[in-house]
Amino acid sequence: MSQKKTGGNGAVGVSIGAPNMRVAEFKIIGDAVLVIHRFSQKVKLEMLRKMEAGKASACKKVREPKDADRLYEEARYVSKDGWEGFHAASLRCAMIDCCRLVSFKMTLAKMSVFTLSDGLDAIEPQIPLVRIYGKSIRQDDMARVETGQPYVTVRAAYHNWYAKPRIRWDADQFALADVTNLLARVGAQCGIGEGRPNSKNSCGMGWGLFHIAGDGE
Repeated sequence: MSQKKTGGNGAVGVSIGAPNMRVAEFKIIGDAVLVIHRFSQKVKLEMLRKMEAGKASACKKVREPKDADRLYEEARYVSKDGWEGFHAASLRCAMIDCCRLVSFKMTLAKMSVFTLSDGLDAIEPQIPLVRIYGKSIRQDDMARVETGQPYVTVRAAYHNWYAKPRIRWDADQFALADVTNLLARVGAQCGIGEGRPNSKNSCGMGWGLFHIAGDGE
């Protein structure tokens, strides 16, 4: 509950100011390949069917044949307008993660910095997207499941890419220079997408790094 101050003349004043939000657009240019791998819609449906059936999964099952080109198509985020993008929340989460580098409270950053979307995903409209300017290609890599068994993972890769994310922030917490430097740290130290240096599952592959465009870029 907010507290109110009473002046000498009996007037009541508000002690909590209104949100002081600002928005700025940045152009970020990839310094490394950006690799995107959305969770397969087909796998989601299979998991849902098993959950609804309520049956124990078989310990041994015949593997269905995989269509690599289809896996590549399913790995991308495509907007309702047909352009490709990355999950807007990934950039916001990366900015929040980078706050630990400068000893800023991440809990405050969660309420202070946001990534605005350029559009919504065509399959799952609850997913906000930032547009990727650049053409994707299929990338096949060796990986390992949790049991250690190797397998080939098929993903979408963008080698010459840039994006123009719009960042909204609380100006009572951050100045424009703070937001700019935080985004620059994401590009230089954290990265976005698969294989980024700040990956939760590994030390990354050095993918998903970028810099903020300078004059003339």
